[in-house]
Amino acid sequence: MLATLNDVLIPAKKGKYAVGLFNAVNLELARGIIGAAEKTGSPVIIGTAEVLFPYGPLEEVSYYLIPMAKKAKVPVVVHLDHGLNKETCLKALKLGFSSIMYDCSTDPYDINVKKVKEMADIAHSYGATIEAELGHVGDNEGSAEGNSHMVDPAKFYTDPKQAKDFVEKTGVDALAIAVGTAHGAYKLPPKLDFQRIETIADIIDVPLVLHGGSGLADSDFKKAIEKGISKVNIFTDINIAAVEAEFRAFDHMSKGIIDLIPAAVNGVEAAVTKKLELFESVGKG
Repeated sequence: MLATLNDVLIPAKKGKYAVGLFNAVNLELARGIIGAAEKTGSPVIIGTAEVLFPYGPLEEVSYYLIPMAKKAKVPVVVHLDHGLNKETCLKALKLGFSSIMYDCSTDPYDINVKKVKEMADIAHSYGATIEAELGHVGDNEGSAEGNSHMVDPAKFYTDPKQAKDFVEKTGVDALAIAVGTAHGAYKLPPKLDFQRIETIADIIDVPLVLHGGSGLADSDFKKAIEKGISKVNIFTDINIAAVEAEFRAFDHMSKGIIDLIPAAVNGVEAAVTKKLELFESVGKG
């Protein structure tokens, strides 16, 4: 069933578990993600990001994501992740996305507030939910998800008092915070600021989002969720899982694409299932 962030994240915040966001730039990824959610009885968030449009244009992605979400046996949020432009967010809402993220995190604070408040009002008029980012989550080298490189990420960590002010002024439904993660694959294990997560979770009402989740240790996920994270974004892990499964299935040149499609779907489903179990969202759908 098609759901919004509020449908799945408010129960997650209360229940101290997290809901996974998995980007799906093609049908194989989407089938694997929803298959895992249905088999485990988990709510799930599925979507794409603006930087991924070269691999799956927004309009084309909407043709399969929204019908698949409506048919699913569990709540499925169809979410635009990291919408960088107002026009992109508006297009996603018009196409029927049930949720958007308007990422103005690289703008000055007052501009971020103004732009997100305007978009929040528009999204809510569509019956959709909205996520924003305060502080800034950077990216590792070669990431398909991020769009900036920072020498010292700690300088861009989310300020708790500012987070409270931001949520009150904008009316967002979820807030992505910068606490030590980055988009893409890690060369060295990241060090998360768990105290910052807990502090922010204690002073704001809306669910918190952790971006750059691929590659974190299981113990980091568990502790971040325990401290107040309700939504975790994953892409690199499932992106790699699909290719690894296809490599295992391809043993000689007589194999065709139809031999590889089931392998990709199954590989993604297995990778997503592990994350849903880790996030403890199994049976919450």
